[in-house]
Amino acid sequence: MTIDNSSVQVLGIDAGGTMTDTFFVRADGRFVVGKAQSNPGDESLAIYNSSVDALAHWGREVDDVYPELVTCVYSGTAMLNRVLMRKGLDVGLICNRGFEQVHSMGRALQSYLGYALEDRIHLNTHRYDEPLVPVSRTRGVTERTDVQGKVVIPLREAEVRSAVKELVDAGSQAIVICFLQSHKNGTSEQRARDIVKEELKKLGVDIPVFASVDYYPQRKESHRMNTTILEAYGAEPSRQTLKKVSDRFKKHGGKFDLRVMATHGGTISWKAKELARTIVSGPIGGVIGSKLLGEALGDENIACSDIGGTSFDVALITKGSFAIKSDPDMARLVLSLPLVAMDSVGAGAGSFVRLDPYSKSLKLGPDSAGYRVGTCWPESGLDTVSVSDCHVVLGYLNPNNFLGGAIKLDVQRARDHIKAQIADPLGLSVEDAAAGVIELLDLTLSEYLRANISAKGYNPAEFTCFSYGGAGPVHTYGYTEGVGFKDVVVPAWAAGFSAFGCACADFEYRYDKSVDLGVAQLASDEEKAAACQTLQAAWSELAGKVIEEFVINGFKPEDVMLIPGYKMQYMGQLNDLEIISPVSTAATASDWDKIVEAFENTYGRVYASSARSPELGFSATGAIMRGTVVTQKPVLPEDPDCGPTPPPEARIGTRPFYRHKKWVDAVIWKMEALKSGNHIVGPAIIESDATTFVVPDGFETFVDKHRLFHLKEVK
Repeated sequence: MTIDNSSVQVLGIDAGGTMTDTFFVRADGRFVVGKAQSNPGDESLAIYNSSVDALAHWGREVDDVYPELVTCVYSGTAMLNRVLMRKGLDVGLICNRGFEQVHSMGRALQSYLGYALEDRIHLNTHRYDEPLVPVSRTRGVTERTDVQGKVVIPLREAEVRSAVKELVDAGSQAIVICFLQSHKNGTSEQRARDIVKEELKKLGVDIPVFASVDYYPQRKESHRMNTTILEAYGAEPSRQTLKKVSDRFKKHGGKFDLRVMATHGGTISWKAKELARTIVSGPIGGVIGSKLLGEALGDENIACSDIGGTSFDVALITKGSFAIKSDPDMARLVLSLPLVAMDSVGAGAGSFVRLDPYSKSLKLGPDSAGYRVGTCWPESGLDTVSVSDCHVVLGYLNPNNFLGGAIKLDVQRARDHIKAQIADPLGLSVEDAAAGVIELLDLTLSEYLRANISAKGYNPAEFTCFSYGGAGPVHTYGYTEGVGFKDVVVPAWAAGFSAFGCACADFEYRYDKSVDLGVAQLASDEEKAAACQTLQAAWSELAGKVIEEFVINGFKPEDVMLIPGYKMQYMGQLNDLEIISPVSTAATASDWDKIVEAFENTYGRVYASSARSPELGFSATGAIMRGTVVTQKPVLPEDPDCGPTPPPEARIGTRPFYRHKKWVDAVIWKMEALKSGNHIVGPAIIESDATTFVVPDGFETFVDKHRLFHLKEVK
């Protein structure tokens, strides 16, 4: 069978709070990026509009392309926003009697999650959010399983039956069951789940039931309870959003099954049982895309930096791998979800800028203009200055070509607001006030990026920095200057880079289960074999769950490649490491030795070889099973070298550009018209419909064969 190289096969989507990006890939590996303003009321419409924008570059129509697509991966922040805005389902909770307050009490650190240091250290600034489930919809039932998994007080079934009726009468739209130690023995929880379903049927009520042992059978009760509640509270409503997206694709002829980027870096179907794993998916795509580009460039150490309208996200890839957090926090909740390790600061291109009335110091964010850009957009309804207003005033952005000219920006309106709110109170010119805002943002991002690398014991000189996101290329020079990176790379498709990463991700399901194995360094072969049997039993259980998910999506069990893994630490340590197992099955003492060796090698890489402490013994804390199937992925372009001189048609003209207290004429280049090998010296601005790449005085850039721009400081 021959494949038409012009047929479009892959679509990646990044539905952010400000912009919705689409990334289409043809059979020949060529790709195109589209951009549209996000639409919180109807994400499917924003995706459609972004698709129209992208496909116009190829002269194609949505109705022609959607039927060609083989796969589509979505990432977005809808579920996270739903939790933040408290717009989920009314959930009822059944837990152990005497522990009804556990969820509302929360963990102590939840009172200051997301705070800056100055607020963390003062108790009077700490606060708890309203719990997702109030005590009025919480019922305790008699049951107790001890820490070894032994049922010491059997479940009082009559109490469960009474609790169901009370929770339904209280207006519960879903019911969560979470008992102490159920990860060690889930029989009580599973029995309670069955009783709840029986009672709901008797009452004629059709609402979903979530038992923590079916979803997140892991230690740490608050984390497990929060995550299961999140599944009921936010995931089910989000499934309706995703159904709406899927239905729009079908309306225009799409035949593929919509997939969603999961927190662990793989993708799952929107029909998946564990949809809470997709609570934060947009920034994850950028890390996956960076890993693929790093492999193409031969770089093992990468600093991923993503600037959108709202936040600056940083992740590190070391020795070709990114770290996974087992117990992350999200929306001020501690969770039991595997999450690609990322750090985020609430400062982006849409961040609001305010002047402290007492200290006269500038403050950025944490709130943002989102899709409304700033006061420079007359229809925004905003009257507070944003970073984007400063970009427009300084000549960084073309007011007539924002989103390809879809919306027009008013430079004078931005000037008036900056003058009244910042410049006049500080006694500065409008240009110097705007430039000060940009320099403050760049300094904030630079220090944050440098600290993230140095705090982990690394040297920036060992890293290549990838800069992406809609606002990444505007600020790349500012937050990388002087840091000393080995290389700084801006992809031509930076605006849709997270969507690109989604298209690169594996179709992968992952399940985790807590195990508690302690094995001494000099344990007998029998003890090692017994540990292997426990680990293998957990793998077998999880493999069944993984295969079940793929079968729901139309795959056969034999299509699935299973990848076992585990979490391990030295006995007595607080933090474990996640390891891909060197053995496919674990049964013998020899297998255990290989498992330990893989852990020690990873430990030496993450920390230091001298820090290894085998004499403490080894504790396997969790079993992991991942399953993947083969999917279509994008191929990086390989363009012929066209020499350092850009083609004449790539030059658009010049535009005044303000930096270092003076206006200069920056040469404007059309990004799509630049060729492989082209070399550009600043001051220059490289424009595309979706993003703007600023190359000021003292910087130069060249385009490589993969359409990656390499930014360098001129010595």
